[in-house]
Amino acid sequence: MDYKLIVTDMDGTLLGSDHEVTEENKKVLKEALDKGINVTVATGRMYSSAKSHIRFLDSTTPIIACNGALIKDSITNEIIYSNHIDKEKSLKILKVLEEYKVYYQYYSEDLLMCKKIDKDNKNLVKVKKLMSSGVDLVLLSDLTEHIISKEILKVIVIEDENLSILDEITKELNKIEGLEITKSWFNNIEIMATGSDKGSAVKILAEYLDIDKDEIIAFGDNYNDISMLEFAGIGVAMGNADEFVKSKADYITSTNSEDGVAKALYELTCLKALND
Repeated sequence: MDYKLIVTDMDGTLLGSDHEVTEENKKVLKEALDKGINVTVATGRMYSSAKSHIRFLDSTTPIIACNGALIKDSITNEIIYSNHIDKEKSLKILKVLEEYKVYYQYYSEDLLMCKKIDKDNKNLVKVKKLMSSGVDLVLLSDLTEHIISKEILKVIVIEDENLSILDEITKELNKIEGLEITKSWFNNIEIMATGSDKGSAVKILAEYLDIDKDEIIAFGDNYNDISMLEFAGIGVAMGNADEFVKSKADYITSTNSEDGVAKALYELTCLKALND
C-alpha cells in the first residue's frame, strides 16, 4: 500500500525514553517526506511543544494537538480546527477537581495553566522537562480567572499516589454532559469537549488534505490513541502499549525505545529496510 499520510502519537510512541525523537525515527520520517508522504503528529501536548519536537522535519502537514481539540497549520500557525470546552463546563470541572484536591492542568491554545498545590513539585519538574521552553506556563493556587479568560481545549488530572481516586473523579465528571474523557497514561485523566479525539481529528485532517482513510497509517500506545488507530487504514500499536490498545490495532511493532515507529514503516511501506 502506498500511504499518503503518516500520523503518530508522541510520548510512548515517536519519542524514546528520553522524551526525544529517536535518530532512526527521524531518518525514516525524513525519507517519507522526501517520497512525498505527509507526516505529522497527533498528541495530547500543546501545539507549540509538538511543533518544537518535529521541527527537524520541515513538514508542511498540519499538527494535531490537545488530543484532537486543535489542528493548526505548521507553517502559518493558522487554526484549521478548534473545539474548546465552554466556560460553564470548564468551571464545573474545576469544582470537581478542587473537591478532590488533585493536581491538574488546563490547556488553552497558547497557555499551560498548572494548579499549585503542596505536592506539586514533582509534577512541575515533569512539566518543565517534557514541555518545550516555548510553552507559556503559569503556576497558581487559583486558576479561575485564567480559565474564564481563555478558551480551554483540554484538562489533565495527574495523580501518582492514589490511583483509585481517578475512577471516582471520572464518575463525577461523567455527570457533566458534553465531555470527552480518556487516558494517556495510567496515572492521569484527560478531558476535552465531546467530539475532540484523535480519530476525529485525523478524519478532519484527511479531508483537508484530500486523503482517503485507507491511505493513512497511524501509530499510538495508549487509550487516547485508540480512535486514531481504528480510523486509519492501518493502526499500529507500540510494543509498550497496553494490551487493550494492542487489541484495537492492526499491527504491533517494537517499543518506543526500540524505534518501533521506524521498524513498522520499514516493514509496512515502500521505505527502505532498516540499516540499509
